[in-house]
Amino acid sequence: MDSDGTQEARGTHANPVPRPAGPPEVPAAPPRPARAPGMPPPPDGSAFLTWLRTPRPDAAPGVWRLGHTPRPQEEPELIPARQLLSGAVIAFLVGWLVWSLLWNGYLGGWWVLPLELFTPDSWLHNNDRVGNAVLWYGYYTLIALGIMLVVGRLGRWSEVWRRWGPPAWRRSVPAPERPPMPEHDPAEWPELRAAGAADAAARLAAEARAGLMRDVDHARIARAWQGVRSGRHSLAAFTGSVLKEGSAACLHPSGERDLPARLARHDLVTGQVRLGTTADDARNPYAYRGAGLGLGPDLLGTSLLAVGPAGSGKTGTVVRPLAESLCLHALSGRAAVVVVGAAGAGLGPTDAYDVVVRIGNQESVYDLDLYGGTTDPDEAAAVLAEALVGDLAEPHQGGDTRRSTSVLAQLLGPFKAVHGRFPSVPELRQLLDGAPGALTALRQALEGSGQESLLRELDARERQMGHPGDVGGVLADRVALLDRPAFAGFFDTSGQSRPFSLKALDHPVRVRIDLPERGHADASRMLARLVLAQFTASVAVREDRSLFACLVLDDATGVVTPEAVRGIQRLRSGNAGVVLTLRTLDDLPRPLRGPLLGATGCRMALSGLTPWDGQDFAEVWGKEWIEARDVTDRQIIAETPAGKALHMVRRVITGKAPTARAVTVRQVERERWSASELAHAVPPGHAVLSLTTVKGEHAPPLLVDLRG
Repeated sequence: MDSDGTQEARGTHANPVPRPAGPPEVPAAPPRPARAPGMPPPPDGSAFLTWLRTPRPDAAPGVWRLGHTPRPQEEPELIPARQLLSGAVIAFLVGWLVWSLLWNGYLGGWWVLPLELFTPDSWLHNNDRVGNAVLWYGYYTLIALGIMLVVGRLGRWSEVWRRWGPPAWRRSVPAPERPPMPEHDPAEWPELRAAGAADAAARLAAEARAGLMRDVDHARIARAWQGVRSGRHSLAAFTGSVLKEGSAACLHPSGERDLPARLARHDLVTGQVRLGTTADDARNPYAYRGAGLGLGPDLLGTSLLAVGPAGSGKTGTVVRPLAESLCLHALSGRAAVVVVGAAGAGLGPTDAYDVVVRIGNQESVYDLDLYGGTTDPDEAAAVLAEALVGDLAEPHQGGDTRRSTSVLAQLLGPFKAVHGRFPSVPELRQLLDGAPGALTALRQALEGSGQESLLRELDARERQMGHPGDVGGVLADRVALLDRPAFAGFFDTSGQSRPFSLKALDHPVRVRIDLPERGHADASRMLARLVLAQFTASVAVREDRSLFACLVLDDATGVVTPEAVRGIQRLRSGNAGVVLTLRTLDDLPRPLRGPLLGATGCRMALSGLTPWDGQDFAEVWGKEWIEARDVTDRQIIAETPAGKALHMVRRVITGKAPTARAVTVRQVERERWSASELAHAVPPGHAVLSLTTVKGEHAPPLLVDLRG
């Protein structure tokens, strides 16, 4: 079975490694991947059971749930220790004084009057000394306890007990961990036992106790079990695979069970990757302060936009951990990920990916399909037009690439009808340039095929070439950026290479695309637009939308277009999302800044942001009602001679005129984060991040330490 529970590995351009059939007994532990010093190890061995049994309470969006201790929504009023202790001591002394005055009779005998009124005379006037002592001293004890309760409440003795008494001692000493009951122990796979797969559950539990299972194995088998419950796969096939291979069952088509190395902390039970810690700052809600920040598919499904200057940590602290997490999800059969960035940008080792496309590098094993794997000329024309001239379209409403799409469709349709394939880059350039030989050969091939409609398309293209407003020349100039010696052999359509198509996002595939930025910046931006357009088009027609698909674009400069924004808005319904990074919002046309910030549910402003970029974030984050305190000092005017003399002495001693302070508390509406605060109050290594889940839950802008 593969990661989705099917019997054979599906084509993901990953060349699945054949695996020999394992014996029915528990196999030996697989070799662990190498790990550099300082990297967090994956939970395996004895740490796996502890990790799996650690509580993960429900929390607000973005909170790292592994071992999280929930906090109240509002900060409790905390009395300073000095004030609390002094108040408790003073209350005790006051109670002692009152009891002493009562006991010694300085306050009279009225306090024993209730005993004399409600006690029978036979009890008060008898010769039983022991009985009288019990009666009177019992009454004295009740009075003393009453005084103690009153002064204890006034002196907050209960708070002193909670802070420094035995309850605080018990909290400081961790309670011994007790293994949960088998029916509640996730390591015992109770859901499999309840469904009748007790043998498979016993095999998996034995491997977990033996230290042969890790977090990726648990997540992968849990994903396969979801396929069984949904009816996509049979229980017999799942049980047979588990009994045969144990924790190595349902492997990813690549045969890998983990990544070569990890730089971030991951929790595959919740699907989160830890990016940092929310700062203990007054601007953060109290429930978030000091909590870990974790992102998962439930948040990335609304897409993420991170903006920060070079050196602010976008790649190292945001993109790399997210790409690493998505690769782990892909190994678990939960996600398909495509990571796009410049060559050498540090997006993870080659061994962490199934497919690595090095555009412009002649040693690259894989090629990129220029037409996205489609066979429809109109669909191919729409995607290619977006890549070639999408950045030239007017951002306002109505500005699109329909004319360019029509021009390309007029050429791609006839060419495919004649050759059975789409044109290569040199052939497409010749057609767009209107080379007589290319158009004549295409016409002659069509005349004998009887496809009159395609001949009319070609005639229309030839007529438009002579018009001044024809966009064919612009398209030819853009295609010429790819018709360079550095790209010779790439974008082949003859079937001689191994092109990667984003149609493979139906499978849990890990893809990295390296763009040749040095000397080919315009071509790199065009290729990034091509990948984004193919991604938004492919995820919309996927058959299996239970697989989360994500595109991570390390630098989105020149990539975001009006059509791309519309495509990003549609990703949430297809269980997909994108991660975009920008150095500044100035890299976007002004009319696209607001729509892009509105289309992405998660927005991150890193330190070093410019005030004009901060203004856009401040506007999209809006305002909130806060409690403002205005303090006014008013000079006191003395009217009597004694008062004037007293004020004069006070002024001589303090050097200030006597004043009276007035405090006014009112509710005002202010920006959550102002442009000035975003530009100057975010420390290095920090970011302000707002979150939205696919279910619509929101988290306000949070100040996050990305190094924590």
